[in-house]
Amino acid sequence: MIDFLKDLWAFMRERKKFWMAPIIIVMVLLGALIVLSQGSAVAPFIYTLF
Repeated sequence: MIDFLKDLWAFMRERKKFWMAPIIIVMVLLGALIVLSQGSAVAPFIYTLF
């Protein structure tokens, strides 16, 4: 996983694609939110957002 992040950062730095960083961060946070809330009572409220 660390190698993947290093490669991704090197790609963004070399190709000047820093605008991709916020998109990737938001996607990872949303994915983590969905995975972590699967078994909780908050899940029905989170799924109404999407």
